Amino acid sequence: MSKQPTKPKSKNTSQKLPSSGWKKHRFTWVLLIILVAMFWVLWSNLFRAYPIEGKKQMLSIAPGDTYTRFIDRLGRDEKVSLPIVLKIYQKFFIHDSLKAGVYEIQQGMSIRQVLAMLSNADNAQMNRILVIEGTTFKQLVEILKKDPLVEKSVVNLPQQEMLKALDIPYDHPEGLFAPNTYFFAKGESDKKILTDLYRYQMKTLDEAWQKRAPGLPYKNKYEALIMASIIEKETSLDSELRQVSGVFVRRQKLGMRLQTDPTVIYGMGERYTGNITRQDLRTPTAYNTYTMAGLPPTPIALPGKKAIEAAMHPDNSDNIYFVATGNGGHKFSATLQEHNQAVQQYLSVLRSKN
Repeated sequence: MSKQPTKPKSKNTSQKLPSSGWKKHRFTWVLLIILVAMFWVLWSNLFRAYPIEGKKQMLSIAPGDTYTRFIDRLGRDEKVSLPIVLKIYQKFFIHDSLKAGVYEIQQGMSIRQVLAMLSNADNAQMNRILVIEGTTFKQLVEILKKDPLVEKSVVNLPQQEMLKALDIPYDHPEGLFAPNTYFFAKGESDKKILTDLYRYQMKTLDEAWQKRAPGLPYKNKYEALIMASIIEKETSLDSELRQVSGVFVRRQKLGMRLQTDPTVIYGMGERYTGNITRQDLRTPTAYNTYTMAGLPPTPIALPGKKAIEAAMHPDNSDNIYFVATGNGGHKFSATLQEHNQAVQQYLSVLRSKN
């Protein structure tokens, strides 16, 4: 019996599709994509070069700064694309806090290397010392005492011995040192630091005194420095410095008492705990300008350059009173009636906030 010729089987083209290779190696491809993505994320945020201008750049870290704030700044400055990556890395791989100082970043250093460097103060090239306007001399001394990168040679001496060691021809140190942000070499002596701050302040004072307005009620530049310290403590707004100066200069010319709270606070010393009472205003001290006429015997803080210049150039208004507004700044008045109204407005603002 003859066999019937068999039909060739039709090819099922759906059995072998190009996608079969993808399905077979799908896990490998996904893993490869993930690894590439992770590598890009790590490189762009940790292993890429820290962006600087030139071959090297100084990076200042302030006392009390943290890795979180530093990394957030890198994100805001667009130096990294995903700050969270740096935060995770720091949490698991850097087991210390950010150390204050001034660090030198070399061209080509990675962001990861910079993060690690900032956890060790021994890596700092310079020491950053911040002296804020209105700081007292006592506070300045405490800053230097607590700074581990400052060599102590004079800050623990009695006040008169310290002034003698610094070759300062004044009986009281208050006001004689210029507030600013300074950078000194690690291990610099407190004597060198204080001497530099003193010279800067005297230079500023001398220059301002030479250019002072006519008719000021100061006997000498030291009295102008005293006034500058009062101005510094009365307002934190640069726009008000000359106005405050004008009020106190006119009060002096009119024979009025200065009646300024910061001098009372300074005279109270350790007795001041945050509030002034009526009794405090009536209690005489060498600095209580409510009970004494004229200027106190010394400055009451370290005034900055702008306050010194304001003391030499008061405004030309008729104002002899001022009071806080309760919303920032002060209200200046030429008459007692206007001043009393401003006081009532201030009290009203305070009541509305309670």
